[in-house]
Amino acid sequence: MHFSGNTRPIHANRHLRVVCIGAGPSGIYLAYKLKTCLVDFTLDVYEKNPEVGGTWFENRYPGCACDIPAHNYTYSFEPKPDFSATYAAAGEIQQYFKSFVDRHDLRRYIHCDHSVVGAHWDEQSAEWVVQVQYTGGVLIRRCDFLINGSGILNSPRWPDIPGLRLFNGAVIHTALWDERVDLTGKRVGLIGMGSSGVQILPYLQEKAAHVTVFARSPTWLLSSGGGMEYHEFSEEERKTFRDSPHALREFRQTTERGLHALFPALIQGTKTQRDLCYLAREQMEGSIKDEAVASKLIPNFPLGCRRITPGAQCLRALNAPNVSLVIGNITAVDQHHCTTAEHEYKADVLVCATGFETSYCPRLPIVGRSCTLLAEQWMHEPRSYLGVAVNNFPNYFTFLGPNSPFGLTSALFTIELQGSYMLHFLNRWQKEGIRTYDPTAHAVDDFIAHKDLFMQGSVWGSSCHSWYKNKSGKVIAQWPGSSLHYMEALAQPRYEDFHITYSGGNRFAYLGNGISQTEAKEDVDSAYYIRDEDDGESIFRGLLSNVNIKDTRHMLE
Repeated sequence: MHFSGNTRPIHANRHLRVVCIGAGPSGIYLAYKLKTCLVDFTLDVYEKNPEVGGTWFENRYPGCACDIPAHNYTYSFEPKPDFSATYAAAGEIQQYFKSFVDRHDLRRYIHCDHSVVGAHWDEQSAEWVVQVQYTGGVLIRRCDFLINGSGILNSPRWPDIPGLRLFNGAVIHTALWDERVDLTGKRVGLIGMGSSGVQILPYLQEKAAHVTVFARSPTWLLSSGGGMEYHEFSEEERKTFRDSPHALREFRQTTERGLHALFPALIQGTKTQRDLCYLAREQMEGSIKDEAVASKLIPNFPLGCRRITPGAQCLRALNAPNVSLVIGNITAVDQHHCTTAEHEYKADVLVCATGFETSYCPRLPIVGRSCTLLAEQWMHEPRSYLGVAVNNFPNYFTFLGPNSPFGLTSALFTIELQGSYMLHFLNRWQKEGIRTYDPTAHAVDDFIAHKDLFMQGSVWGSSCHSWYKNKSGKVIAQWPGSSLHYMEALAQPRYEDFHITYSGGNRFAYLGNGISQTEAKEDVDSAYYIRDEDDGESIFRGLLSNVNIKDTRHMLE
């Protein structure tokens, strides 16, 4: 029996080559997922830093911590029982990722001190050609899929203030913290009141003679409620979590349910939104002793329009006699002063807590079909397909892309959803002779239109200045729904939204020589689907196995 000499059974794997940019939480999860779910692959994760961890390796400013409860800022399947506090310090988070990599033997895939400096799509070979810079020069890697796990929290944004370079004292960005600068007894100007500004202010207040906080606009700060309570875990509590996985899981699930329950607060006009605004206003008015400061800091825009920040320690620092708050833009800086529209303020050191470049435009040239540069395609608006794919860029996926969920739940939850979604495509590429996937422009247009309509009724679409929006005011950094809504949206790929091409032309060539994977595998019961009752087990479980047979010649002799 012969079928044109075909020795391959149905779903026989092709070897898969993947390159991932970045070994932060996204790249680490991708390595874990491929290692545990696929065979017949090569993965190279290139990390520009000397160690894994991404933003948690880079951000080391005093007070840097997660702003999601730490026990839920882990991969859902791998908890850490010994976090020291509700909002664990950056060093603890970084150690979690290092330990995860070592525990699962993922360093075999990761190349630190290697920077991806460019990538372009080769249409003829259906490959990505990736340029990687390292100490020995530049190497070229060809791959079937390019996955961007670099995120958006890795390129510090400096304030655009006239005269900033004229300042005589130290100018430090929180993301590039310089521990050599001594703030003791200094007059410090803190520029920015986002997450990093809120976190670093208590440290500055303790060290400096005086801190002037320059906030461009008011901001909401929650000291408790909605899962925001700060708590330091005792050794007894940590022992309970170590000894009782059930107790730890219950704690994490209770926290997660509380975070999910807050989603209605992000829809304008809901009772949850009104109640949470009232709670936050009441807390801020009760926490800030100076009524003038409270009136300047409490916003008139809805809670959640900007990222909600746990702020109990920041609120206490604002009450200190050596802290003053200025709401408004700095119009100029000279050798010793910051000037606003109303006053001039002396400073010895400037600390810029001004966040990151969040335009989503990649800072390295990624060139897709027809020489399309991604930075140019996204220049006016970053338009993704469901936050993970881009039209004109075949076999390209991105973690935490435009309009991915941010805010209430952990970014790691989103990363897991997106990584699992990508795996559908990689697995099918291996087994069905697929050459390329490319989301259609029409599908992207429809998604963006739906997203824009949804945002009109959300707090993100209201009038506040936020990194969730681009310069034209369009919301580019939030999903049109809850995190659980995103999970269900990504549960099964809509392949009909993609232009799919096949190697060899015939889409059914993967059917092979008529032999199934079940028949090809040794020690597998070919009648496994015969059972006494419907136990809910998929009769197609053979397709989910990570054991793959590629040659059944011996069965046809």
